[in-house]
Amino acid sequence: MSLSNSDKLITEEFKPRVSIVIPVYNGADFLAESIQSALDQTYADVEVIVVNDGSNDGGATERIARSFGSAIRYLEKNNGGVASALNLAIQHMTGEYFSWLSHDDLYVEDKIARQIAFLSGREPEHTIVYSDYFIFTGLEKNRAARICMPSVQPEFFRYWITAQSALHGCSLLIPRTAFDVAGSFHEGLRTTQDYELWFRMAGRYRFLHLPEALISARSHENQDTNRIADVAFREAGDLYLGFVKSMNPSEIPGKSPSEIGASYLRLASGLWQRGFNDAAAYSVKMARQYGVSFAHVLASQLIAVFARSLRRYARAMLTPQSRQVIRKAVTCLVPSHRGR
Repeated sequence: MSLSNSDKLITEEFKPRVSIVIPVYNGADFLAESIQSALDQTYADVEVIVVNDGSNDGGATERIARSFGSAIRYLEKNNGGVASALNLAIQHMTGEYFSWLSHDDLYVEDKIARQIAFLSGREPEHTIVYSDYFIFTGLEKNRAARICMPSVQPEFFRYWITAQSALHGCSLLIPRTAFDVAGSFHEGLRTTQDYELWFRMAGRYRFLHLPEALISARSHENQDTNRIADVAFREAGDLYLGFVKSMNPSEIPGKSPSEIGASYLRLASGLWQRGFNDAAAYSVKMARQYGVSFAHVLASQLIAVFARSLRRYARAMLTPQSRQVIRKAVTCLVPSHRGR
C-alpha cells in the first residue's frame, strides 16, 4: 500500500491526535535521530513528548532535546526508571492515542499514518494495534532484519505473549483510555513493565496485527536487558509465572481437554527453552490436569533442554538480529494459534 492510499483510508471522522512519547536516560548517542523520526511522521496531528528521566551525563541529553525547541514538549524528572517516565508523559499528553518510541529506536515515517488508517472502521476505541519491526545493531541500519509478528486471535493474545517474547512495545498504538481502564506502567519493574501492562490491557482490549514493519529497533550493549541481565531474567521469571497462573482456561487455545492440555505443554516447552522453570512447572501441572501423559511431558522437556542449549550457543556466537532471524524461521515451523 502506498502512502497516498494509506492517507485515503483515514476518514474525515477518525483523525485523532497521537502523542509520541520518548523516555530517555543518558541517551545523547541516539536521541536526536529518534526525535527526528518522530517529527518526520507524515500523519498531521502528532505531538512529541520527550521525558528526561534524570540523566546524569553533564546535560548532554537535555541539550539535545532542547535543541528541537518548540517542535517537541520537553519534561524532566528525577531518575525513577522508564515506567515512571512513561507514566509522567501519559499524565501530560493531549493526544487520544499513545505511541512509545525508545530513545535509541526509529519510526518509519508513516508509522502513525498507517496505524491510524488500519484502525479506521475497526472499533478503534477498543483496539490496540501492533506491527512488525526491523532490528539492527549499533549504527548498521542498512543490515536490519525484518521481524514478522503473527496475527494472533485476540482471545489467545495473553497466551501468545506468555509463550513468546517477540512483541515490540514501540510498535503499538494505544488508545489513551486504555490506561484509565487497565492502569499505568508498573513503576516497581525495571525491565518488564511493558509486557506486564500489555497483559493487563489484553484482558480488556483487542490486540490486532498490522503486518507491516513500522519501526527500526536498535540493539546495543547499553540496553537494560544487557546491562542488568540478571535483574531482567528474575523479573521475567516472576512475570511469566504470574501470567500462567492468571490465565483462564478460555484463553488457552483448544476446544477439547486434550487440545487445551497440549497447549499448556507447548507453553511449558517455550518457557523451559527460555529458562523460566517455575512458570514451566506450573504449565506442566495444568497440562497434566487436562490429561497430558508423563511420557509426553518428559519428551517435551528433553527437546526443550536441547533447544535451550542451542539458544545459549546462538547468544554467545551470533548478533541479536541474526538470532531474531533464526527465531523467526524456527517459529514458522512450529504450529501456532493465529487468526484475524
